[in-house]
Amino acid sequence: MARMDELYRNEVRGRLKERMSYGNVMQVPRISKITLNMGVGEAAADRKAIDAAVNDMTLISGQK
Repeated sequence: MARMDELYRNEVRGRLKERMSYGNVMQVPRISKITLNMGVGEAAADRKAIDAAVNDMTLISGQK
């Protein structure tokens, strides 16, 4: 989350302020929460498939 927050604060927030013509930095929308979801319905019976899904989600989010 730290890298994404840094990217948002340093680059995206400035571009949003210019593009949407906000007069104040406090008007720019903030990111408060990021939720990741993965459907693994067919993997409910297969432990290896669930482990693979957990590994993929760990790589994407940086958390387990």
